[in-house]
Amino acid sequence: MSEVKISAETRTEFGKGAARRIRRDSKVPGVLYGHGSDPLHLTLPGHDLLLALRTPNVLIALDIDGKTNELAIPKSVQRDPIKGFLEHVDLLLVKRGEKVTVEVPVHAEGELAAGGNLLEHVLNALPVEAEATHIPEAVTVSVEGLEAGASILAKDITLPKGTTLAVEEDTVVLQVLAAQAEEAPEGEEAEGEEVAEA
Repeated sequence: MSEVKISAETRTEFGKGAARRIRRDSKVPGVLYGHGSDPLHLTLPGHDLLLALRTPNVLIALDIDGKTNELAIPKSVQRDPIKGFLEHVDLLLVKRGEKVTVEVPVHAEGELAAGGNLLEHVLNALPVEAEATHIPEAVTVSVEGLEAGASILAKDITLPKGTTLAVEEDTVVLQVLAAQAEEAPEGEEAEGEEVAEA
């Protein structure tokens, strides 16, 4: 996974008013924490951060005030529910070689067995442990030819080298559901029978 370089500034103003001023300048307030250090309050460039967050579990190389370089991954992102702009971001400090627990998107590929079966994503993202600089962007699972009632468990998913499950092996990730047959409601059938008798 590639690193995305972002320049950040430490901030000393807090509260809603300060956060609004930061957002007015197309920037995003954030907090960097981890490794037992005191939380560091930052101001990050909104557009650069938005582009970086398109990649799940992106590794961000922070240049803080042009003095300190730190590696971080996004832990919590708050967006405006209507307009979708970034309101705040929590970043977790990581070090090269360190293992971190993250959720990786699950992608299904292939066609289910004929019969209109439905694929249910019980987990949209799989909790895994991986080295901070080698977090997989996603895991892909083949559902080719699976019949109704089939399940794919966490242990059935092939993970990239150096990545391990951070969830029980028997956790259901995907399952195939039988298509529901369309039946006329019972009330309609009963009415039809009465008409026939009349």
